[in-house]
Amino acid sequence: MGGARTVTAGWGVNGPSSAPPAIRLGIRANLAQFSLLVGVNALVGGMIGQERTVLPLLGERTFHLDAYTAALSFILAFGAVKAPTNFVAGTLSDRFGRKPILVAGWLIGVPVPLLLIWAPTWAWVVLANVLLGINQGLTWSTTVIMKIDLAGPTRRGLAMGLNEAAGYGAVAATALATGFLAARYGLRPAPFLLGVAYAGVGLGLSTLLVRETRAHARHEALQRTDPATTPRRGPSTRELFLLTSFRERALSAACQAGMVNNLNDGMAWGLFPLFFARGGLSVGTIGTLAALYPAVWGVGQLVTGALSDRVGRKWLIAGGMWLQAAAIDLIAASHHLAPWAVGTILLGAGTAMVYPTLLAVIGDVAHPTWRASSVGVYRLWRDGGFAVGALLAGAIADLLGLAAAIWTVGAVTALSGVVVAVRMYETHRRAGGGPAPLTADTDPPRRGGPITMMWEQHR
Repeated sequence: MGGARTVTAGWGVNGPSSAPPAIRLGIRANLAQFSLLVGVNALVGGMIGQERTVLPLLGERTFHLDAYTAALSFILAFGAVKAPTNFVAGTLSDRFGRKPILVAGWLIGVPVPLLLIWAPTWAWVVLANVLLGINQGLTWSTTVIMKIDLAGPTRRGLAMGLNEAAGYGAVAATALATGFLAARYGLRPAPFLLGVAYAGVGLGLSTLLVRETRAHARHEALQRTDPATTPRRGPSTRELFLLTSFRERALSAACQAGMVNNLNDGMAWGLFPLFFARGGLSVGTIGTLAALYPAVWGVGQLVTGALSDRVGRKWLIAGGMWLQAAAIDLIAASHHLAPWAVGTILLGAGTAMVYPTLLAVIGDVAHPTWRASSVGVYRLWRDGGFAVGALLAGAIADLLGLAAAIWTVGAVTALSGVVVAVRMYETHRRAGGGPAPLTADTDPPRRGGPITMMWEQHR
């Protein structure tokens, strides 16, 4: 899979007499740790998968929530907390290391399934999703960053494909399992017992077996650094936020596409089960549809992540957003199981084209010394889409109905693809794009761009 690159572990000229083992970059060279992190991220995905089928139905049937805005409040809480947690996770990972943040995330996630099992009011469910947002922000962010660290630059798309495939494959499997458990044993407590197991195993593996990867990022920085453009200090938090969010064309285009992707995912999470239930489907069948979308999403990333390493990032992202929009419109226009199934499959395929590729764009452009923080900014915007989607879809559904809310989200998704097509440049070297804008001498079209100017300012 990933080609190995070996570098020495010492930083200074006068190092210790006994040098530590060499650090090697590449998936194959770090296969044991990489595979362990894939497994850990599957457990992270399972934590959110426990809610995908059951929680919207729990709000309607157990807590008797009539307003869609109120029913989607758990997604609003989840997204509003997860988004800034992503940013904090990236910044703290750069400063203190990846593993402590991963373990902290699992500790915060332990109470989530217990609160969902015992919740006497909907407020408890919202509180559980606040904790789940923190858990997901800390754990998923760090597993992403750690895999980028280990894989090195040549197989970054494949690494992200494997990471996201594991996470969303687990979302799908858990959504399917909880649908069957709820159909047979009721909406509580059986479906959430899976979450109890996921949290325990994830915490144990992260504490006992996962190793720190920050040294791999440092050594990649040594390999990539051009002395002529090396800053004496990295960008400040404010500079990095503005750069990733607005100033750098590829990074900012990725941020808006990620936000819209999760906007439509939040709508699918909160409204699709209710929309399908209005069509007369059983809980078990709704669970199957709820699992189809992340299943195709998860498995598809095994192909699309590696594909972006060959054909490039930009048009895979734009095409994926347009495919998502078409799938959402198909679901909104249909009233039967077969077209709904086709729509969820196409939605999963479009999301698979986009999700790992957006992360690969961040990895292409951001310098290794502040990559984790840039990933955090991107994930801040991306997962803010959950909150925006809950507010937008809930408000429109209350005013105009479920179908109108779904149609609106489809239109927003199509527009996001246009923004990518117009604003993003190709970031992957093998696909004909220049190197990341950090190396101005070998990337003339980007000379004078915001990254180059920032680096020159701090020299």
